[in-house]
Amino acid sequence: MASKVYFTDLRTRPGHSLLQKLEAMVKRAGMEQIDFKDKYVAIKIHFGEFGNVAYIRPNYAAVIVKLIKDLGGKPFLTDSNTLYSGSRSNAVDHLQTAMLNGFNPISAGCNVIIADGLRGTDERIVDVQGAYCPEPKIGAAIAEADIVISLTHFKGHEQAGFGGALKNLGMGSGSVAGKLDMHSTAQPKVDEEKCLGCKICEKNCAHDAIHVVDKKAVINYDKCVGCGQCVALCKTEAAMMGSEESGIVLNCKIAEYSKAVLKGKPNFHVAFIMNVSPECDCWGHNDAAIVPDLGMAASFDPVALDQACVDIVNNAPRLATDNQLSQKVEEAHGHDCHCHEHNHEDNDKFRMLHPNTNWQSGLTYAEEIGIGTREYELIKM
Repeated sequence: MASKVYFTDLRTRPGHSLLQKLEAMVKRAGMEQIDFKDKYVAIKIHFGEFGNVAYIRPNYAAVIVKLIKDLGGKPFLTDSNTLYSGSRSNAVDHLQTAMLNGFNPISAGCNVIIADGLRGTDERIVDVQGAYCPEPKIGAAIAEADIVISLTHFKGHEQAGFGGALKNLGMGSGSVAGKLDMHSTAQPKVDEEKCLGCKICEKNCAHDAIHVVDKKAVINYDKCVGCGQCVALCKTEAAMMGSEESGIVLNCKIAEYSKAVLKGKPNFHVAFIMNVSPECDCWGHNDAAIVPDLGMAASFDPVALDQACVDIVNNAPRLATDNQLSQKVEEAHGHDCHCHEHNHEDNDKFRMLHPNTNWQSGLTYAEEIGIGTREYELIKM
């Protein structure tokens, strides 16, 4: 049976703001059906690396927080620490970054809790008997919550293909050890012909796994944890995903971690299809959006929600301004190309952006293990 996905565009009129449209959408989608009374509610969100401004505005989070409070719940905004170096690799810096990016009790209406503690070691093991990760390691604050609500900035991703609800839930909720578990087969490689020896990857690797030797970057795979920081930071695309197969395994692991996060908990999911950047919000920069701001969507089914978001983006016109997607299309088809002039495969914007990834693998596997379904009914408001 197809899952219901509710969608609203970003058009407004006097007296009816986007914040009001968000509230109306989640209410119509049935979020109020959840029994929030006296329950701890983990609102899983990405606070954005400092310097990145593509993340969800805290104003939207405040709408969800207020609604949960009105229904008697005890909400908190949360995310787990990162595997790579940056402003969110420990709870002190992570909390400071969240505050600087606008997530605080004044703006959002509730507290921020870093789910896996000071150093990323505060975790709970959840038995899901998965084929890839039998015992996912989930940040304790998320694992111990009664209810999980995810708020996701939908965008591209250099390892998973796109970053949606499952990526937010699975990878985002894993403790540092959990992220190591998921990334262990996703090690990148270096195209020596493209490498300029600029040392950006070397300077930013948190695990001392990549060094420039004879003006070319060389990866020490005994140290590499597959976090993807070098892939995201390389200006010439010399650092890239090792293979499509490694990306498939990564997506399957993310699905199993998502299953662990949601196990036994009422859950609900919202996606913001706006400022659709080509890569994730984990880096201290964000590149130009690839499509116009499209809308917001909500569902009880995170798999259906992700599939709907992919389809909405792929059916939208790409922005003609200078961006990564336009560059990829021009390289493939020439400067006068428009996506809709080519076949359906070319309309897969995420595959075009990151050709060594396979986003479909994660949704297919998530469906197989019972998280949700890729079949959906899109209900436009």
